[in-house]
Order: sequence, then structure tokens, then C-alpha cells
Amino acid sequence: QVQFVESGGGLVQPGGSLRLSCAVSGPTFSTYTMGWYRQPPGKERERVATINNGGSTNYADSVKGRFTISRDNAKNTVYLQMTSLKPEDTAVYYCNGAPLYGSLRTTWGQGTQVTVSS
Repeated sequence: QVQFVESGGGLVQPGGSLRLSCAVSGPTFSTYTMGWYRQPPGKERERVATINNGGSTNYADSVKGRFTISRDNAKNTVYLQMTSLKPEDTAVYYCNGAPLYGSLRTTWGQGTQVTVSS
């Protein structure tokens, strides 16, 4: 079955950069729309960015111009390059995806913690 494993989080100073990775199991990755989501402490989970199977991307207004989502179908991996990080970017970051004509998985993994602080 399809699994999503996030990595790359850590502690970074304001203005710094991080690159998150999401490794996806299964042979049908290239057909998936993939996305990054985050949940700040005490708040609901929110969408950060998505990329569909054709490479089209969408970003939340709060990260537009600072974050870049990309995918490598040969490696079954989706990335989130984060630059100009702000304290309000602090959250647990998750990846998820939906197959063609399908929906996001209803269960979420452990995610990876991103903390932006001086």
C-alpha cells in the first residue's frame, strides 16, 4: 500500500532555508497530485503547496514567493524548498497525495518538525 515518509525538518533561524523531502512508496506515484500541509501548535492543519501529475503548482498566499514544491518521479519523491523562513512557519509539516480520480489519504503520518526561532 502507498506510504508517505517526511524528512528534512529541523531548527533554523529566521531568514534561513530548509528542504523537506517526502518519499512515497508504490509504482503509481507519477499519477498522484501531491501536497505539503502544516499544523502550527494549537491550530488546524493547512495546505501549503500542491503539485499535480502535470507539474502545475499552487501555493498558499502566506508562502508564495518563498516556498517551492517539486517532484522527482524517478525517485518517487516530492520536495519543499523553503527560503526566507519566518517564525510563523513553525509547524509540523506533512505530505499527502491523491491518485487520479481519487482523494487524499484520511490518515496522516508523523510529519517532520520545522522550528524557526532565533
